[in-house]
Amino acid sequence: MLIGKVVGSVVSTRKCENLVGNKFMIVDILEHMHSGADQLIAIDKIGAGIGEYVLVAQGSAARIGSGMPDAPVDAAIVGIIDDGSGLE
Repeated sequence: MLIGKVVGSVVSTRKCENLVGNKFMIVDILEHMHSGADQLIAIDKIGAGIGEYVLVAQGSAARIGSGMPDAPVDAAIVGIIDDGSGLE
């Protein structure tokens, strides 16, 4: 699991059928948490907002955590961090 900061959103009007109705956010992964990527696109089923620190799951954990085990999801926001002081 990674910690990141939501920095934007992505609008996609055409997508796989099982992704319709979902929100996608751009997440900056904190420098000391790198998984090889500086930013990633994560599905957001919990309502994170821009500027919030979030927990991000990847791979099969992202699909299970988002409740979409058969969806083509590689990253999912699975938690919002209440106190992000000291993270950066």
